[in-house]
Amino acid sequence: MSPMQGERLLRTVVQAVVALVLLLGWSAAGPGAHAGERAGPQAAVAVRGGDTLYSAGARCTVGFNARSGSALYALVPGRCAQGAQAWYADAALTVAVGVTAGVSFPGDDYASVRYTNTAVAYPGEVSLGAGAGSRDITGAASPVVGQSLCHVGRTTGYRCGTIQAVNVTVNYGGGTVYGLFRSTVCSEPGDTGGPAFSGGTALGIIVGSSGNCGSGGVTYYQPVVEWLSAYGLSVY
Repeated sequence: MSPMQGERLLRTVVQAVVALVLLLGWSAAGPGAHAGERAGPQAAVAVRGGDTLYSAGARCTVGFNARSGSALYALVPGRCAQGAQAWYADAALTVAVGVTAGVSFPGDDYASVRYTNTAVAYPGEVSLGAGAGSRDITGAASPVVGQSLCHVGRTTGYRCGTIQAVNVTVNYGGGTVYGLFRSTVCSEPGDTGGPAFSGGTALGIIVGSSGNCGSGGVTYYQPVVEWLSAYGLSVY
């Protein structure tokens, strides 16, 4: 075979291999992956405590996820959920997750959203904020004065302190709410609905505050045990 014939044969083999690569859709990312795309399935949508649910007229933070048998629910503030029916996992209202199942405000400040979209995951945990991971919630209890707790607010993030008082009455948002508890932890507008917990035990959700995180303040919470009892639910 002459040098020229060998060069033509090599060129033909290379062209055949390139054609095969294109046909199979191989790339530097590996078999079956296209350039600029990540191999593997898209991550599933998940909604956990501390995440936000959206409706056509409201945006509410999920305090905790709960269940009754096989049915799953989100616990959100009653004042926030008033008048809302359908709920979504995104602000564009494209990923439906559930419908309002019950609302109590004033007197109490709690509501439940029944999850209906089984393609979305609803972990029994709370998000501690961007890059901070999550906390598994395994039970619920009534708050006790002097008890340590932490809460997560959409505005001020993860903060900890102690419980100052229980069975507190507060007038806000157009009505009087009874049976709240108060902590030394500050919070600000936008934190409403955030989960409050001690270790893996759910205690309540943020419903109001006095002061701010710049000069000091306190936070009021709706106890979660009363809420779970009212709707026949349990955290998981």
